[in-house]
Amino acid sequence: MQEMRKHMLACHDQKKIDCFLQQMHVGFLGLSDSDGPYVVPVNFIWNGGKIYFHGAEAGRKAKIMSGGAPACFTVCEEQAIMTDPVPAHTSTAYMSVMLFGRVQPIDDLHERTEVMQQMLNKYVPGYFRRPLASSHVEKYRSKLGSRTVVYCLSPDVLTAKENPLDQKRRFISGQQAGKGRNE
Repeated sequence: MQEMRKHMLACHDQKKIDCFLQQMHVGFLGLSDSDGPYVVPVNFIWNGGKIYFHGAEAGRKAKIMSGGAPACFTVCEEQAIMTDPVPAHTSTAYMSVMLFGRVQPIDDLHERTEVMQQMLNKYVPGYFRRPLASSHVEKYRSKLGSRTVVYCLSPDVLTAKENPLDQKRRFISGQQAGKGRNE
């Protein structure tokens, strides 16, 4: 993992990081081209130390990734706001992970089908009675006629930060400074 400025917030617990990435539903894919930065939210799975997601084979995201540009993938969860008598010490309890690397399309139909099945298992568990057929993955087209591509980001660098929740400082709506929780 790469060192960060606020090293006291660094999370080095790989099991915790894996669990976090497996549970979260939305990540933000950061790319850049000559038109500037481009960040797009995507559904994803974390499997085998890699991020997988899918998208259309056409469009700005696909075009940037096809050029082999470096990418950043960020996942963050706000857990609560924590108060403090000193306004500048009010903070957020959170967990975040950033992954840096290059995105590659997955060409192997079996692997693409497996990734798409894992996405269905994550987002709509138990909804479909039968496993996803590779023929569906191969033939599927979006409403605009674009083929769906499965992408993989194998991170060169992964950083994780957390600011754990202190329940005694958790903000409750209507709470005011100088007053107890029950006043």
